[in-house]
Amino acid sequence: MQRFLSTASPAILFAQEQTAPLPGQLILQVLPFLLVGVAAWALLFKPEKERLKRQQDLLGALKKNDRVLTTSGIYGTVANVDRDSGRVTLKIDEASNVKIQVALSTIASVLDASTENAPASG
Repeated sequence: MQRFLSTASPAILFAQEQTAPLPGQLILQVLPFLLVGVAAWALLFKPEKERLKRQQDLLGALKKNDRVLTTSGIYGTVANVDRDSGRVTLKIDEASNVKIQVALSTIASVLDASTENAPASG
């Protein structure tokens, strides 16, 4: 029994020789993960957050008689905005007084005279 305890296996000796990594080594091990996190935030999360902020500002400033374009490609003039229910009534045709209700979140952009009359590129 004495002989068995005195001879240690190479794995045990290797584990005993391991020391805690130096602070510089620890930083070098963690640095790639930090860089991936920063790149993901800069390329994915930040632009999406800015886009959502612009969309919320656009919807917050929406008012009657604004010319708008929906995400489905419908052009219309805002007849009524009901922020409580999240609906917008759009007047599609002045002559026949056609109106439709769409979700407030489907408003893609508010058109001005220069945007509305610009020729389509492409």
